[in-house]
Amino acid sequence: MKLGALVGGSATVVGPEATLGDAAEALVNDDVGSLAVVSDRDLVGIITERDLVRALASGAEPEDEYVADWMADAPDTFSPDVDVEEAAAWLLEVGYRHMPIMEDGELLGIVSIRDIMWAIVGDRNDASADSVSED
Repeated sequence: MKLGALVGGSATVVGPEATLGDAAEALVNDDVGSLAVVSDRDLVGIITERDLVRALASGAEPEDEYVADWMADAPDTFSPDVDVEEAAAWLLEVGYRHMPIMEDGELLGIVSIRDIMWAIVGDRNDASADSVSED
């Protein structure tokens, strides 16, 4: 399975000038673990739940601090044609939990490690079911 099959069609986005409070609200409202940070239609960063926790633990005030100060700048991005198992291995190696999927300079969505694990387990369960039904 390829990453493109896991993209839901859009990502939740904020601008770099959004406050941490705005970001937290967007995460909760859209029930996601990360936000794409976009400026002039370009992906400039990603901010995650972990980034918000790190900011708050450092004493940041949610309404006075900006996403730009806590986001991961220029995140690695992936093509929708990358295999989910290859993506899983990369995530384990670098320790990320979210990966922006881009094609021709356009953000298609953000895939989480949870999405990837569901895809891998689902593929294996489907293969097991197929081999059982063939017997």
